[in-house]
Amino acid sequence: MCALPVLAAPRAELWPRWSVHDETATQRVDHARWNAWLGRQVVLGDDGISRIAYARVSDAERATLAAYLRELQAQPVSRLARAEQRAYWINLYNATTVKTVLDHYPVPSILRINISPGLFARGPWRRKLLSVEGAALSLDDIEHRILRPLWNDPRTHYAVNCASLGCPNLLPQAFTADTMEPLLDAGARAYVNHPRGARVDNGRLHVSSIYAWFAADFGGNDAGVIAHLRRYADPPLARALAGITRIAGDDYDWALNDLP
Repeated sequence: MCALPVLAAPRAELWPRWSVHDETATQRVDHARWNAWLGRQVVLGDDGISRIAYARVSDAERATLAAYLRELQAQPVSRLARAEQRAYWINLYNATTVKTVLDHYPVPSILRINISPGLFARGPWRRKLLSVEGAALSLDDIEHRILRPLWNDPRTHYAVNCASLGCPNLLPQAFTADTMEPLLDAGARAYVNHPRGARVDNGRLHVSSIYAWFAADFGGNDAGVIAHLRRYADPPLARALAGITRIAGDDYDWALNDLP
């Protein structure tokens, strides 16, 4: 999850033009440039949270990232097979988020990148930052009008990254059609079993605010969220969740995933 719910979390509402795909297509989008970039820049800390040392990203690395984003925006995404499109949109979202942070760094939080239109808007998510097939797109468009409604998969929230400590990790590798399922499952397990995802203290369950903001994606109520957590829980968390029927509270850390 990446958009801040100022008044309410954005709903999943399909932008119909992006439902077009071609299952006979054999074209693959080359994400090697982004995969290598992530491998060089993403650092997984001892606390289980991945970070980027934004201050140390060189001009050459910035240029590589910008070139990758230009390549993606030139792709005829509507002509791709659906699985290839999914990887395309996730990588486009994450690379754009990283570039947006770099363009405005130093900032203590992505919330401080106040470039979205609207009186109550915060952060960069509503700004039209991209152009694909002649259409201007925002990060919100990709997440809430393409990824969430097209795939209807709660694991989307573990794939798109909002450059915050409370967010599921930015993986050190790019998504592809072939690696999609194992990476989504790995992201779900890693987040659910990390204290920022779910923790039980004195018999009370506290969860990430992702599960409150987007409860509809996780079953629509406490029972649905808890069932989702149990699906991905490792044995220690599974034992702690035994007998839990309600969520006591939620929280989220918007501090930048910066490696000082």
